[in-house]
Amino acid sequence: MDLTTFIAAADALRTEGLAQIASAATADALTGARNALVGRRSGRLTELMKQLGALPADARREAGAAVNRAKAALETALAEREAALAPRSEGSGLDLTMPARRQWKGGRHPVTLVMEEVEAIFRELGFTVALGPEAETEWYNFGSLNFPPDHPAMDAHDTLYLSEGVVLRTHTSPVQVRTLQRWAPPIRVLVPGYVYRMFFLYG
Repeated sequence: MDLTTFIAAADALRTEGLAQIASAATADALTGARNALVGRRSGRLTELMKQLGALPADARREAGAAVNRAKAALETALAEREAALAPRSEGSGLDLTMPARRQWKGGRHPVTLVMEEVEAIFRELGFTVALGPEAETEWYNFGSLNFPPDHPAMDAHDTLYLSEGVVLRTHTSPVQVRTLQRWAPPIRVLVPGYVYRMFFLYG
């Protein structure tokens, strides 16, 4: 087979294959067309590609391009026809007339509810809620409360040190010190908040 005959065969395969694919009315018919045209074992395209080796070396590049054009056209047509024959659902199954669900907004933690209740009680008694930093200096957390430097509460295995002289507060008493520094007595404050301690369980 010479180059001209090979290219003509490739063009004929593409033309006839596209017509065969377009006429496939069912998925089974399309599968048959696929096997006949581009099947790996006995497809017409596979048989044509086997003949590339018999062509002169200088003709193989042009012949290969013709085969690739035919292959690309057939595979594109097969994919489009397969999509057209795929069964389509009649709808999404959603009833758009149904009322929407209420948005879930979550809820507050029981501990938060108790803290708010306690705060409300103390406010009625004339107390003010005071807040302060959770990262405290060693002086506010220990020194201002007359903790001696060698007190066991200051050990690293009990207290969480963030850096030199800075800790996560172990109680809310530092807020009382800050309040007294800022306001003149008489003072009535409630100091809720998070505190941090390391605990170990021994079994």
